[in-house]
Amino acid sequence: MATHASALSGFSRHLPGGRWLAVGVAFLLGWLLFALVWLADRGDGDAVEAPVKPAASAETFEPLPRPMAAGDAATPLPAPAEGEDETAQLVEEEPAIVEPPPMPVETAPLPPSLDEAAPPVAVATQAPAPLPDQSPSPRYPIAAARRGESGTVVLEVEVDAGGTPLSVEVASRSGSRDLDRAAVEAVSRWRFSPALDAGGNPVPGRLTVPIDFKME
Repeated sequence: MATHASALSGFSRHLPGGRWLAVGVAFLLGWLLFALVWLADRGDGDAVEAPVKPAASAETFEPLPRPMAAGDAATPLPAPAEGEDETAQLVEEEPAIVEPPPMPVETAPLPPSLDEAAPPVAVATQAPAPLPDQSPSPRYPIAAARRGESGTVVLEVEVDAGGTPLSVEVASRSGSRDLDRAAVEAVSRWRFSPALDAGGNPVPGRLTVPIDFKME
C-alpha cells in the first residue's frame, strides 16, 4: 500500500491541486479496507455450525421374574399306573460275552505210508569179481624198477550193478608211491561181474583187490 501511495503522491505532484487528490485517494483506500474487514466478519458469523449428535438414550431392561416361593408347587410328575412300583428300578443288562477265536490246532505230520517208504536196500550175497579178459595187470613203473622197489598194494573197489568201478581206494600201501599210483590207475580201468543178491539180481558191491609188484 505504501508503494501505491508513494506512486500516487509522486504522480499528483505533476497535477494541479495534488494535495487534495492525495487526500481523496487515501479516503477511498480507507473505505475499501473497512469494507473488506466487514465482509470477513460477516462471513465468519454466517458459517454453518456442524450438527451436534445427540447422546444415545439409555437402554431399558425388563425386570427379572420373581423367584418362586417355598410354597409354590412345581409342575407335578405323572402319577404311576396301578400295580406299578413307585420306586425307580434300574435295569442292568449283562454284557455280551465275546469268546476268543479258537487257536489253530497244530497237526503232527503223518508218518509216510508203506507205499511211500524207501525201498529196501538189496543185500549182496555174491561179491563182484574182475573179468579176466578185461582186467590187465598194471605195468611196472620204470622209476620204481630202477630203484629196485617192490611190494603189494591192497585196493578197496566199489562196483555198481553194471560192473563199472565207482571208486578205487588204497587200503594198504606198498611203500612206493609210484607202485601205489600204478595200481590205482590200472584197476580204475577194469571191468567186473557185478555183485548178486539172493534172487540172482545184479546189485552194487565192494571187493578187495591185491596187486603184487615183484622184480624178476
